[in-house]
Amino acid sequence: MELTMVRKMWQLIEPVHALVYYAPELTEEAAALGLPTDERWPGYFALRSAPLGAAGPALVTATYYSFSPRMIAEYLPAIWATAEPAKVLAARTSGVDRALRRLLGDRVDSPELAEAAVLARRAVRAADLAGCPLAAANADLPWPDAPHLALWQAATILREHRGDGHVAALLTAGLDPTEALVSFAAVGAAPVEVFASRRWTGEEWAAARERLAARGLVDADGAATDAGWRLRDEVERRTDELAAAPWRALGPAVGRFAQLVAPLTGAVVATGMLPERSTLGIRRD
Repeated sequence: MELTMVRKMWQLIEPVHALVYYAPELTEEAAALGLPTDERWPGYFALRSAPLGAAGPALVTATYYSFSPRMIAEYLPAIWATAEPAKVLAARTSGVDRALRRLLGDRVDSPELAEAAVLARRAVRAADLAGCPLAAANADLPWPDAPHLALWQAATILREHRGDGHVAALLTAGLDPTEALVSFAAVGAAPVEVFASRRWTGEEWAAARERLAARGLVDADGAATDAGWRLRDEVERRTDELAAAPWRALGPAVGRFAQLVAPLTGAVVATGMLPERSTLGIRRD
């Protein structure tokens, strides 16, 4: 399978997973748990970290990689005193269920969606979870019976599997968390302002840029040099390679899976709930 197809499959399932952070139903669930909803981060950290259990800031910083440790320590472990992980997981399932039912309508019980869920679970079974803590934590959760929820859980495992592999690729490339963001901004993946959501200070950002400049990876203006472009291309290639096994396991059925999931992805994107630009380098359009 061409690695371009692996990346396209990620871009297809990423919005399906991401609705957990942006759908109003999840905001309602977070509020019902007592989590603040005037900003997105308490809900984000709770909903994403809950499969790890009552994880502390060191573990979450390590697995997320690109967030400032100070930022994570603002929310963890404090959020678990408000909403323990088991309750967060139940709320996550409830919110995703309601969101998908709203988006899919009568299609939620369609044979096409059931077929997509079967293919997604087949892909998950082919994922090597060694060294993939976020994917493994989600894979340890019980599978929902409802196809739309099983499809969402599979999409979540597969996107976290890719993300875990991306961290491995960044480590192999010698890019620390701040350098990972600075180098991604340097190739124009998103404006620098988008990466500010990870809350590294201006001084930390500038220091990372200086380190990359010393390696010949960015120029004086912070733009990627040819060497910087090559390194980022290598990171993305390794990420694709590490994420490829689940999609290769589907064989020719990968096209059928894409056909089945595309309407759901389109429905999520069409709501406008997702940010126009993200730190993943994916545009909403």
